[in-house]
Amino acid sequence: MVRQARILAQATSDLVNAIKADAEGETDLENSRKLLSAAKILADATAKMVEAAKGAAAHPDSEEQQQRLREAAEGLRMATNAAAQNAIKKKLVHKLEHAAKQAAASATQTIAAAQHAASSNKNPAAQQQLVQSCKVVAEQIPMLVQGVRGSQSQPDSPSAQLALIAASQNFLQPGGKMVAAAKATVPTITDQASAMQLSQCAKNLAAALAELRTAAQKAQEACGPLEIDSALGLVQSLERDLQEAKAAARDGKLKPLPGETMEKCAQDLGNSTKAVSSAIAHLLGEVAQGNENYTGIAARDVAQALRSLSQAARGVAASTPDPQAQSAMLDCASDVMDKANNLIEEARKAVAKPGDPESQQRLAQVAKAVSQALSRCVNCLPGQRDVDAAIRMVGEASKRLLADSFPPSTKSFQEAQSQLNQAAAGLNQSANELVQASRGTPQDLAKSSGKFGQDFNEFLQAGVEMASQSPNKEDQAQVVSNLKSISMSSSKLLLAAKALSADPTAPNLKNQLAAAARAVTDSINQLITMCTQQAPGQKECDNALRELETVKELLENPTQTVNDMSYFNCLDSVMENSKVSDFLTGSMAGISQNAKNSKLPEFGESISAASKALCGLTEAAAQAAYLVGVSDPNSQAGQQGLVDPTQFARANQAIQMACQNLVDPACTQSQVLSAATIVAKHTSALCNTCRVASSRTANPVAKRQFVQSAKEVANSTANLVKTIKALDGEFNEENRERCRAATAPLIEAVDNLTAFASNPEFATVPAQISPEGRRAMEPIVSSAKTMLESSAGLIQTARSLAVNPKDPPQWSVLAGHSRTVSDSIKKLITNMRDKAPGQRECDEAIEVLNRCMREVDQASLAAISQQLAPREDISQEALHNQMITAVQEISNLIEPVASAARAEASQLGHKVSQMAQYFEPLIMAAIGAASKTPNHQQQMNLLDQTKTLAESALQMLYTAKEAGGNPKQAAHTQEALEEAVQMMKEAVEDLTTTLNEAASAAGVVGGMVDSITQAINQLDEGPMGEPEGTFVDYQTTMVKTAKAIAVTVQEMVTKSTTNPDELGILANQLTNDYGQLAQEAKPAALTAENEEIGSHIKRRVQELGHGCAALVTKAGALQCSPSDAYTKKELIESARKVSEKVSHVLAALQAGNRGTQACITAASAVSGIIADLDTTIMFATAGTLNRENSETFADHREGILKTAKALVEDTKVLVQNATASQEKLAQAAQSSVSTITRLAEVVKLGAASLGSEDPETQVVLINAVKDVAKALGDLIGATKAAAGKAGDDPAVYQLKNSAKVMVTNVTSLLKTVKAVEDEATKGTRALEATIEHIRQELAVFSSPVPPAKVSTPEDFIRMTKGITMATAKAVAAGNSCRQEDVIATANLSRRAIADMLRACKEAAYHPEVSGDVRQRALRFGKECADGYLELLEHVLVILQKPTHELKQQLAGYSKCVASSVTELIQAAEAMKGTEWVDPEDPTVIAENELLGAAAAIEAAAKKLEQLKPRAKPKVAVSRRGPAAQHSTPPRLRDPHPSLPLCTC
Repeated sequence: MVRQARILAQATSDLVNAIKADAEGETDLENSRKLLSAAKILADATAKMVEAAKGAAAHPDSEEQQQRLREAAEGLRMATNAAAQNAIKKKLVHKLEHAAKQAAASATQTIAAAQHAASSNKNPAAQQQLVQSCKVVAEQIPMLVQGVRGSQSQPDSPSAQLALIAASQNFLQPGGKMVAAAKATVPTITDQASAMQLSQCAKNLAAALAELRTAAQKAQEACGPLEIDSALGLVQSLERDLQEAKAAARDGKLKPLPGETMEKCAQDLGNSTKAVSSAIAHLLGEVAQGNENYTGIAARDVAQALRSLSQAARGVAASTPDPQAQSAMLDCASDVMDKANNLIEEARKAVAKPGDPESQQRLAQVAKAVSQALSRCVNCLPGQRDVDAAIRMVGEASKRLLADSFPPSTKSFQEAQSQLNQAAAGLNQSANELVQASRGTPQDLAKSSGKFGQDFNEFLQAGVEMASQSPNKEDQAQVVSNLKSISMSSSKLLLAAKALSADPTAPNLKNQLAAAARAVTDSINQLITMCTQQAPGQKECDNALRELETVKELLENPTQTVNDMSYFNCLDSVMENSKVSDFLTGSMAGISQNAKNSKLPEFGESISAASKALCGLTEAAAQAAYLVGVSDPNSQAGQQGLVDPTQFARANQAIQMACQNLVDPACTQSQVLSAATIVAKHTSALCNTCRVASSRTANPVAKRQFVQSAKEVANSTANLVKTIKALDGEFNEENRERCRAATAPLIEAVDNLTAFASNPEFATVPAQISPEGRRAMEPIVSSAKTMLESSAGLIQTARSLAVNPKDPPQWSVLAGHSRTVSDSIKKLITNMRDKAPGQRECDEAIEVLNRCMREVDQASLAAISQQLAPREDISQEALHNQMITAVQEISNLIEPVASAARAEASQLGHKVSQMAQYFEPLIMAAIGAASKTPNHQQQMNLLDQTKTLAESALQMLYTAKEAGGNPKQAAHTQEALEEAVQMMKEAVEDLTTTLNEAASAAGVVGGMVDSITQAINQLDEGPMGEPEGTFVDYQTTMVKTAKAIAVTVQEMVTKSTTNPDELGILANQLTNDYGQLAQEAKPAALTAENEEIGSHIKRRVQELGHGCAALVTKAGALQCSPSDAYTKKELIESARKVSEKVSHVLAALQAGNRGTQACITAASAVSGIIADLDTTIMFATAGTLNRENSETFADHREGILKTAKALVEDTKVLVQNATASQEKLAQAAQSSVSTITRLAEVVKLGAASLGSEDPETQVVLINAVKDVAKALGDLIGATKAAAGKAGDDPAVYQLKNSAKVMVTNVTSLLKTVKAVEDEATKGTRALEATIEHIRQELAVFSSPVPPAKVSTPEDFIRMTKGITMATAKAVAAGNSCRQEDVIATANLSRRAIADMLRACKEAAYHPEVSGDVRQRALRFGKECADGYLELLEHVLVILQKPTHELKQQLAGYSKCVASSVTELIQAAEAMKGTEWVDPEDPTVIAENELLGAAAAIEAAAKKLEQLKPRAKPKVAVSRRGPAAQHSTPPRLRDPHPSLPLCTC
């Protein structure tokens, strides 16, 4: 660290001199002053850093000095950034330009490769997903290219730079999705060339995206503060563009751009309006927080959304032939830009004064003006104006209902009734036409909304006429109330039609429209029921016919979900309502029976019951048809959105109505409490939804906004509840006014949250039903339609029969309709059972897997008989890559298949089809890879593991088919499904390990680089649920993993010179470690102290990932060409960078929790001290721990006592600061480590001073300090776990226990130190210390925490032998009572019992040991230790009072220990299982020798097969001397000159 500080100081000194030189040559005085000021700041920061480096060099072990040096270096870094900001910014922007170009080029190549591979892809679902992702990326590429060009053409423009950064960040997510889709598609492409090209392009794109992400992050940090200015500039340029469009429209030159249509532009306008509203809500939230950086990002998002709005508005205007409509649209869009400009200006002012209420109020007013302008803009869409006119017409007509009295009617009651019935039929028909038109063209909507307005006017006139007929005020008020209800439901219907027309793809709008139409029908039916005086049963028939007419709309085009029911819920609903086939047969029998007997009231009830059941049947059938269509593998399943905007809208409406009731002067006390309950219920639901959305989104800005919005809603609700309580306690005007004031912030907070949640980014993506899916739906839809048509005919016939039951032809018609209804319901049920989603696909997938397994079996047989012909058309590396990709995709589908099998029938077909598609390429690649593997055993392993994976998948498919996505059925198959999932995961893991090992041995690193890239991307992409652990838990694991990576990297550097063949194995280890680190980084970032630290950790881990990928690539290259010096140099450089980035990760984690990080460092240091003490004990035991000079123990006693007391004080401080600040905790941990280090050193010196002639006493003394160090390590671990926890947390209780053990061990050390020179008591003291140590070891053994590693039963059995020896020693010491024997016994006992307990627990927790055997071993281990403790305690008693009787009892204690050891050995034998053999058995030894000989013979035979005859030497007839002619050694002479020699 100090060496690096010197290098840094020299570099900054050079920079200061360079800046001064620039300042002297600068002509502009202001610039010169700025440069000199920057140089001075930099020089001061350098001086501070040099001072801190000197302190660290003088005190190399001081954590405090090191921390000061780190802080000084960080200050210097910030000063350097400030001094060289412009140069750094230019460099970073230039890097971003290069990365963006590379990403755009790679994306273009990937799209081209995807198009080329489309014809040979056998997986339509994966291909469809790839095409979809390619479309999204293709839309982003021009913006990225435009951003690069803009930045290059205006290198000094902050706006151009920020536009490039925004385009780059927007490109990352769709680019990542395209990479994932391409990788998922590769295994199912039959054309090898296309597959390899697409795979390579996807890898290149992934690397380009990684570079783009890093470059964009760094450029964002450098250019961040200019976001608001850039946003203002963009909005002003958009306003100018719209002015130019207006001028072009006036001249008749405004034309639509290529690809622009009215429908597309209108839809884009609706989406961009929502995006603008959402971005404004986000901006208001960030301004309230006063965070300038996030406010800038929010302002940029507003400007980007306005850009989309501007383009859509121009497209709508260009597609409209009417000049007036063109002008209106462009004027409204310009008005939005103008108001948005004011908004961003106000936001810039307000963020500088975060607490100023006046600024906040002005900002809220400007935001409201923008929202109103947006509404006006949407209202300019074709069709919208006509709907608005209809809404105004309904409102105007409804004003007549406000009159106190109505003029007397001039018509008779019958005429008024007939007119009302006729008007009701017309209005109901118009409502249905409006529903259909809202999905058609704007012209259809305009026509139908106008007709609806006229029909409503006529209906209201007829209703008012009927109200005039009412004889008393009460009846009249009831009619008016019903008319008001119809007016409200009509307005809602028009609003729903308007919303659906503006945004046809919006989720749930179709359902809202259908619900609004039914509400109109219900309202009409209520009015008719009350107003008409017909024969009983006639009104019910009319109402039923209207209801059936309305519900029929659901079957017209069931391409959206109707309700939340699953497929099997739909089937249950149909079954239940068809007991309305009982009930229907009952109700139909009731209809005909009651009509025949003229029981008209009962007839009416039967009609109403039948109508209700038929509506339920239709809803269930429509939802089931939709699910069948969606479940077809060729259909594109919908994607669940982050939030449901309709839930927010409903909650908003309910809260606003409750707040209106609260402030209503006529509101009673009970109504106030009721309104408060409604507010609390809905705000609680909104806050929960925000919490879930925050945990699920990968977008940090959205995550922050959801949390912030939830806080605002919760706080404003709490304030409102306080005022409501006060109002409830004292119901007066003052409290009511306070209540009214408290409602305003809540309504504002909920409005902002609703606007933010309406962002199209969070919306559900609707399913796209394929033609095959529509065909699959048809039987259900046609059965339901037949049922409705026949039911309507039946009700009409029954209506006439109720009036005239003596009409025989009508009875036969009724019977015919009744039969058709009954048959169609039966057919509907049959079709629904036959069409259960996923069953056909499961059967097809099972067939595919069976076929694959047969192919593997045939290949295995061929391999056994040495007849598996090598596949020549493809390389081994390509086959391995194919296998790894296919296995990864199968692994990704395991959980989705299981989830679909449990409760998502509509997804089951998709998932099983996708899974089955990957098995064919996997099997082909596995057979090909096996055919090219020379080792027979490896061949068989590869084929066997592939077959195991196929078998486990087959088992899972059978279970999934049985479960079928039906939750009721899944309950019975849950256990089998879990078992199948586990088996499949294990099979995937085994095969993946085999493939990675094979790849690493061959130096193939492509799969490893892919794994690292995937881990990097997952840090940004995948949302996750609530983290299970705390930051400390994740921090501890990450520190351990990061250090493991550093060790592996160093090993790679070593092996690059000594043994390059092992680099692949180390690269595989590095890949696995990085995957684990990245997996822990995501929850660590979520649980970090603040968001900034979390994002810093993620960024550092991603940077480390890029370094690891580069290192793995270099390792593969070096393994392929070990003698390449240049590659070796590159590998060493890459390793250095990775080591540096590991230190960055550790620093980021340390910043997250300095105290807990200090605890981790301290625990590591204590582990080192314990290891050092173990080494010292080895020297002491060997008799080589000698004293220096003529020193005595007395020279060290005082130092040991003082240091031990200091350690006790440090322990107290450590425990006290466990729940204090991180800074204090860090200081306490550092201090305690420093003290234990001194104590260990002084005790070692003291032990050495005793002389090597007394090794047992030396060991006793060192063991005592070792116990203290061990207790301190446990205490530091407990302190780390308890950091920040409440006083009643179990971790705090554990901390107190650890502190007690620490004090006990220090006390024991002090006693040992005092007794060490006392010949009469030192043995007794050693024995007491050993007894205490064994008790502590036994406590650890009895804890439920599993051991860090596992061992074999053989190790365990070996450890029990030490107990037998120690028992004999203990009995001998008890009999002799000599202090030397007692000390030797104490040392041996401590080691023997500790080793036995450790080995027992490690062997018991071996994965192959069953639970019963584990419990048995642990029980006997405890009994053995307890028995031995009793023996030692008895020896202690004898030492204090030696009698013959006590000595005789020693035999009994030793027998108990021997019995326990026997039981322990039996438990160990049970652990081995039936297949275990004794390695020392002569038969086993002989068998192993024979097997070894056989292997050697086989190897020799293979070598002999490869022998080739040696070429016959050409003997030249030369004039050689006799000695030369006989120079060949005798053993190599050829006895048969005519035969060639063999070379071995």
